[in-house]
Amino acid sequence: MTGLHERHLAVSPDWLALYYRHPLELTHGEGRHVWDADGNRYLDFFGGILTTMTAHALPEVTKAVSEQAGRIIHSSTLYLNRPMVDLAERVAALSRIPDARVFFTTSGTEANDTALMLATAYRGSNQILAMRNSYHGRSFSAVSVTGNRAWSPTALSPLQTLYVHGGVRHRGPYADLDDAAFIRACVADLEDLLGHTRNPAALIAEPVQGVGGFTAPPDGLYAAFREVLDRHGVLWISDEVQTGWGRTGDHFWGWQAHASSGPPDILTFAKGIGNGMSIGGVVARADVMNCLDANSISTFGGSPVTMAAGLANLSYLLEHDLQSNARRVGGLLIERLRALGARSPAVREVRGRGLMIGVELVRPGTDVADPDAAAAVLEAARAGGLLIGKGGGHDTSVLRIAPPMSLTVAEAEEGASILGDALRAAG
Repeated sequence: MTGLHERHLAVSPDWLALYYRHPLELTHGEGRHVWDADGNRYLDFFGGILTTMTAHALPEVTKAVSEQAGRIIHSSTLYLNRPMVDLAERVAALSRIPDARVFFTTSGTEANDTALMLATAYRGSNQILAMRNSYHGRSFSAVSVTGNRAWSPTALSPLQTLYVHGGVRHRGPYADLDDAAFIRACVADLEDLLGHTRNPAALIAEPVQGVGGFTAPPDGLYAAFREVLDRHGVLWISDEVQTGWGRTGDHFWGWQAHASSGPPDILTFAKGIGNGMSIGGVVARADVMNCLDANSISTFGGSPVTMAAGLANLSYLLEHDLQSNARRVGGLLIERLRALGARSPAVREVRGRGLMIGVELVRPGTDVADPDAAAAVLEAARAGGLLIGKGGGHDTSVLRIAPPMSLTVAEAEEGASILGDALRAAG
């Protein structure tokens, strides 16, 4: 155990997770690579949990941060803030929500917490619909709408939460149905649930479930849900903390896979927009955002430095069309991983969109999740020079792969090769 690891354990909570038997201290990064304190170089296929969206040490972002820090670092929302207004204007336009208002936070947890407060205040109800296998953050309210037992440390809640089918396509009671029948069954479940509730405020849903193992429903499910929700006056919150900014390749936002429903009433975002800086936020139409009848500010949300980073990062992403790169290079990577999976009895499924890919591991010959295998592959991949993540609603048995969106074809091939070796070594 290293001295830093010992110091970490002495001052940190027991529940603060660390990857690897011998945890890494990452000291610097460049492009799609990072280095540890021992000088080892790794291809980064996790990006600080989908947060390093464009590249490590992106010159445009570091320059923007440095220049803004040289002017003023902090002011709070009590003063006019040009970088915050500039970024809010761009996010509002990109959201496609009509008459949109934007509120910046410091994390996805805080963004979802704010969205829940807006929805419950607007509807006068503390009842929330959420998806099974979901994850929305670590605050008291965000945990209370998280449908993943591994990430829900308490059953106490300020909200009454009811869970809906549909977030996981190939497990559960509707797994054997075709896509159209799956959607009909999930809609019928939602209709039935609403028949037993009084006045739900909102449905909160990730278009692709992140911590849950990169699972997703068939395209169109949330459009079908929206028709039902609208009849009941229930708001739709799309949690885009992991799916936003073009990571799924096919769409700029995850909700657009269900686009016949139009934009959500409330959209939350975080992670990738700051490329490592602490930015989260909520977008909602004006009547929803303005429904609060008390004063509020944010001390750190909308910080001039983080807003400057977000502006530079978003400009880089759009100017270099990283969404198209995620679609093209991600498609190649998924194809390579599916070929590897076909040769490994431990791989149940390779799924994903763009550069958001999950590899689900099971005990060979069964449908039983195998978290030990996932942990072993994580270690073997590290030994081979590749960093990946893990998650899933079934005992953390899914390898999560989400490199920076500037990933090259050569790097995708290299990462797939290392992962193939790791699967064989762990098997």
